[in-house]
Amino acid sequence: MPLFAGAGTAIAAVGAPLALIDSTSPLRGPCALFFLLAAPAVALAVALRGLDPFGRTLCALAGSVVVNMLVAQGMLAVHRWSVRGGVVTVTVLSLLLLLAVPLREQISGKRTQH
Repeated sequence: MPLFAGAGTAIAAVGAPLALIDSTSPLRGPCALFFLLAAPAVALAVALRGLDPFGRTLCALAGSVVVNMLVAQGMLAVHRWSVRGGVVTVTVLSLLLLLAVPLREQISGKRTQH
């Protein structure tokens, strides 16, 4: 299993830069698509730790599709379609969600200590 996680991380780490630099590589499309699906899915999976593994995986993948669709819908609504903008927006939303989990745990931990 760690081998799959490492391979997935490597693919995602290649996908985002290839999309941002507007590379002509044939790997750009598949790797960028993998990044756009994996980044929000991982952040959501971390936030949904209380669920069983199958439920967490299913919810994280569905949530990832929703995040990507909302970003695309927002760009279309404001007439600012951009591949780079979409990748950056999905990255920022994923990082915010990933950083919100420890913050939420820290806040809830302080409430239970009092």
